[in-house]
Amino acid sequence: MSYVSTRGAAPPVDLPTALRHGLAPDGGLYLPHPLRPLPAAEIGAMRGTTWLEVASRVAAHLLGDELDRATIDAIVASALDFPVPLVRLTERVHVLELFHGPTFAFKDVGARFLARAFAATRTSDAPITVLTATSGDTGGAVAHAFHGVPGIRVVILFPQGQVSPLQERQFTTVGGNVQAAAVRGTFDDCQRLVKGAFADRQLVDRLGLTSANSINVGRLLPQVFYYFYAWAQLPAADAVVSVPSGNFGNLAAGLIAKRLGLPAVKFVAATNANDVVPEYLRTGRFTPRPSIRTVSSAMDVGNPSNLDRIVALYRGEPDRLRRDVSGRSFTDDATRACIASTARQHDYLLDPHSAVGLLGLGDELEAHPGAPGLVLATAHPAKFADVVEPVVGRPVALPPALAALRHVESRPEAVAPDRHAVTSLLLRG
Repeated sequence: MSYVSTRGAAPPVDLPTALRHGLAPDGGLYLPHPLRPLPAAEIGAMRGTTWLEVASRVAAHLLGDELDRATIDAIVASALDFPVPLVRLTERVHVLELFHGPTFAFKDVGARFLARAFAATRTSDAPITVLTATSGDTGGAVAHAFHGVPGIRVVILFPQGQVSPLQERQFTTVGGNVQAAAVRGTFDDCQRLVKGAFADRQLVDRLGLTSANSINVGRLLPQVFYYFYAWAQLPAADAVVSVPSGNFGNLAAGLIAKRLGLPAVKFVAATNANDVVPEYLRTGRFTPRPSIRTVSSAMDVGNPSNLDRIVALYRGEPDRLRRDVSGRSFTDDATRACIASTARQHDYLLDPHSAVGLLGLGDELEAHPGAPGLVLATAHPAKFADVVEPVVGRPVALPPALAALRHVESRPEAVAPDRHAVTSLLLRG
């Protein structure tokens, strides 16, 4: 298997090159090619197996050309050593809890796998700088995954004042080889600055610059694993899958899983008021816009990077994409109401992003009466207690690791949202 650019103007590369450089030379994102389906018998054999077994099987299918099975199994066992429980909410609705990793968000799956895959494929001891933008959960996951790794410096850009206090402390108080900077702008500004840094070849070569955002295919591929694991526990074959979506890496991973043979009848791209992708699905036109602040802040993205991958998977044909994906957007009021009703009816707490995902199932479950519904729950509700607690009228219990952060002061450096300021930050080392 090789890795090809979504823009089609760069040569295919191997896995170490794709991991190391993140972006292709033509500015595109890497996709694995070809995407050969898993044998139906192998998919069926996943039923009744463990999370780690499913992850190893899918990883071996995707990466087995370049990593031996023992290495793959070791990466999986080390990176994904936390549970991914499937909770039955109603007869038809199931919630896959992806927030039981060390930073209590689904980003732990991708960031931890990437860090270990990067180490397994690294061919030089030259220093590396990992530059990452975050709208919340990526920052903590990347900081935790790479903290203390020799020869690697981590720089995290985040939008000042637009990340929950607990999320911010998860990556601004780590120290050591992890540095965080508050950008006076939006998450889209942070993404633009990261891409601008990668466009500077001298800077890339001088610092050994790479990324741990979902623009890096090594972050994306492990997210494929949990779609198969969830399916293997569902009661019927073809599922409706609702994906809370901001930068659209999670949905891109789901659509890759479908190419590999995942039995899914429909995906729902569930967004907040930042609805550029649902609009694209309706009209066939993509119009990026400045992001709007919402209570589901990690999804406040007006120009999602991973849409490039989704468009490339469907060869730029919106009609083909619509057959597999529908788009839904929801207001903050609807999100709060969903959190409240789910707590009242099922004694189950959702964070605001997962609530958007649950809302997304509605119409599609009606359209597919025999299919089970799957919602990806992307963050622990305690990370958004400021939203959840007023709605449900009771405190949200904090996991000890999060409780310890409440009294730690966050003092990130503030930088202007321009390329020169970020270049200066990077060069200071």
